[in-house]
Amino acid sequence: MRIRRFSSSFFALLIGFLIGCEPALRAQTPHVRKTDNVILVMIDGLRWQEVFRGADPELIKTLGPDSLPSAQKRATDAERKYWRETAIERRKALMPFVWRVISHEGQLFGNRELGSDAHVSNGLNFSYPGYAETLTGFIDPSIQSNENLPNPNKTVFEWLNKKSSFSGKIAAFGAWEVFDGIFARERCGFPVSAGYEPLTLTPLTPELTLINELKTETVRVWPDEPFDPIPFHTAMEYLKLKRPRVIFLGLGETDDWAHAGSYAQYLEAAHLADRYIEELWDLIQSLPEYRGRTTLIVVPDHGRGHGTKWTDHGHDVLGSEETWMAFLGPDTPSLGERKNSRVVTESQIAATAASFLGEDYNAAVQRAAVPIDDVIGK
Repeated sequence: MRIRRFSSSFFALLIGFLIGCEPALRAQTPHVRKTDNVILVMIDGLRWQEVFRGADPELIKTLGPDSLPSAQKRATDAERKYWRETAIERRKALMPFVWRVISHEGQLFGNRELGSDAHVSNGLNFSYPGYAETLTGFIDPSIQSNENLPNPNKTVFEWLNKKSSFSGKIAAFGAWEVFDGIFARERCGFPVSAGYEPLTLTPLTPELTLINELKTETVRVWPDEPFDPIPFHTAMEYLKLKRPRVIFLGLGETDDWAHAGSYAQYLEAAHLADRYIEELWDLIQSLPEYRGRTTLIVVPDHGRGHGTKWTDHGHDVLGSEETWMAFLGPDTPSLGERKNSRVVTESQIAATAASFLGEDYNAAVQRAAVPIDDVIGK
């Protein structure tokens, strides 16, 4: 057998070549998708300012409307709970799960102070157009109001439900009764539980029976939606019972209290939403079919105005197109709070959610915006 002898300079060149090729070889390694389930939580009208800065120094002492009892006490309690000397401390006090977990293990977009821009693109900057843009992936100019009318377009949820691997494994829960129209409940083929309407299931657990009774019997401050505990606990019980692969949760109190002018209750609603997200995530981690296999997406449906305009939003309210996004899951690189990132829009959420699940929504629905590659491991 002939023995080949190589000089030390040859080995040095070979090692240098392999090191030089290593990034390219690594880039060609296919990403192994781990996500089997997606949870999309939307917090109605929660501003990016509170998410990234915490309680607003200009608004923290706002008393709110005279019609709301104990306005001074509410404001004092909110200041005690959520006021801190720095924005970093304030945001941790307001949304501890976001800043303890998502900011370390996932990604957050929308802090304009760091060059991160997230927004809705529909130009109307209110709820139905915002939800429709987020859930379908494109803007439909015919959607011009918040009327509870069937969405003329299929959401990504409805599109997924037509596939055998997702059929019967999708559900949507929301405080606002208009989710019936946004998801086109009569057409979509999966459960949509919205507003005060009881959820009928077989079997109907004692917990769901109680929730249904509360929907019927509690005082209705807003005629079109209950307080957020109702849809949240409905969703939690359904998840435990039916184990869906794709679930939507829409929380509404942040928007309701903002329109009412109660900054204290707006902060309380934001804090409660953060707690609910944590409880949902903890439940997911306790179930083998979800643990390490589930991606969480959290977004609002629109922003709000600046300063004294914080109570409002719409096409004529400056800043109400500004939103934020949070992603947490096994496929999302842990880049934390994004800085100088590419602009992202709510219209990208539909294709991004589908992409986590290994589905190409953008190819099937060509009007839809492309996925956010940064969060799906590409």
